[in-house]
Amino acid sequence: MVSERRRRRAARRLRNGDGRALPPFRVWQLLTRSLFHVRLQEPGEGTALWSVDTRHGGNASGEIWVDFYRDRRQVARSKPPAVMPVTGGVIEVAVSHYGLKRCHLVRDDGGEQPLQPDPASAAGARARLAERFPGASRALGVVSVVILLIALVLGIPQLAEQITAIPPIGDRVGTFTSPLQLPWWVNASLIVAAIVASTERALRLRYHRLLDGGMLDGSE
Repeated sequence: MVSERRRRRAARRLRNGDGRALPPFRVWQLLTRSLFHVRLQEPGEGTALWSVDTRHGGNASGEIWVDFYRDRRQVARSKPPAVMPVTGGVIEVAVSHYGLKRCHLVRDDGGEQPLQPDPASAAGARARLAERFPGASRALGVVSVVILLIALVLGIPQLAEQITAIPPIGDRVGTFTSPLQLPWWVNASLIVAAIVASTERALRLRYHRLLDGGMLDGSE
């Protein structure tokens, strides 16, 4: 859950929407767009469909925005991490390098639930896999974690060697020689596999700071 201090900071980033309609999800947006929904009961008005639309490629300036829609009309937008007040709680959204790491409804009583992915999105396809083939889904999740652990264990010594090879750092803490000297193609394969694994986890709103981002993830 987002801390109260971060929630207040996120609330200050919220901007009014312009009422535009929610664009339909297109197949070519599978790797660049996240779209999640939740239907909420609203006093005296029945239910309302809230949607969270995030374009991970950013706009023309490279800025990433989180757009909030109520009944498919834009009501607000914010740079991530974003917090949107709704009836009975807030919607919290945070991004990583690989997609969304959080898109949850946090209720006033402290309970929380992830929003549901749009059926046309990559996250929607991953959710259908989990529903239809739960065993295969669990196995895929385990494989993703194993890949990230292997990449972490093999990558840290090599990264430490590169960092301590920088003169100011090496002069202060000494140099380190990695016991692992892997061919470039092995390292490249590990990087690609780790990106795929973290992307798979992002489709399920799974995130661990060390496994999926570590020091490289600059989002809050």
